[in-house]
Amino acid sequence: MTPAPRTAGVDEAGRGPLAGPVVCAAVILDPAIGIDGLGDSKTLPAGERERLFGLITAHAMAWNIEFIPAGTIDQLNIFQATMLGMRLAVCGLSIAAEHALIDGNKVPPGLPCPATALVKGDAREQAIMAASILAKVSRDRYMLALHEQFPAYGFDRHKGYPTPEHFRQLELHGPCPEHRRSFAPVRFRLAKTLF
Repeated sequence: MTPAPRTAGVDEAGRGPLAGPVVCAAVILDPAIGIDGLGDSKTLPAGERERLFGLITAHAMAWNIEFIPAGTIDQLNIFQATMLGMRLAVCGLSIAAEHALIDGNKVPPGLPCPATALVKGDAREQAIMAASILAKVSRDRYMLALHEQFPAYGFDRHKGYPTPEHFRQLELHGPCPEHRRSFAPVRFRLAKTLF
């Protein structure tokens, strides 16, 4: 009997925010070690995500996290930047994946293995759930550190997403270096500060 291929789950966090990176992760879970409590990172409390982050990084066969910064997002667009991050996440695994399950409806070009796109995969496949948690926790930590640099924007609360508070701070202070200038709300506020 042929063993199941080493499958990497792949997901991202941070496509929608106005600031900060998009973060992509790939995880190959160890079939011999179950991790209780895996789920879609968006539905898990922050403390539970942190707990699971530690378990995943300790017990997965391989994992990798890639940060694609705001400047690259502006150069490529958010879709292409996400595809790049997912490809880098899979290519950077310490153990080569034999198959990749990609959350969403598109497979990134240039992957080193066959891949399948899986809509709502972060609610259906454990390896994608694990990747979702690594990406979300890593991005949240990044945004908390960014808050220390730019406390006026409230990144510790909204993590760069387009909330009323974030819009207010953009109006008051204009964009910081971590804002995505290609995103319309930032572009609009940047144009206002130039005149």
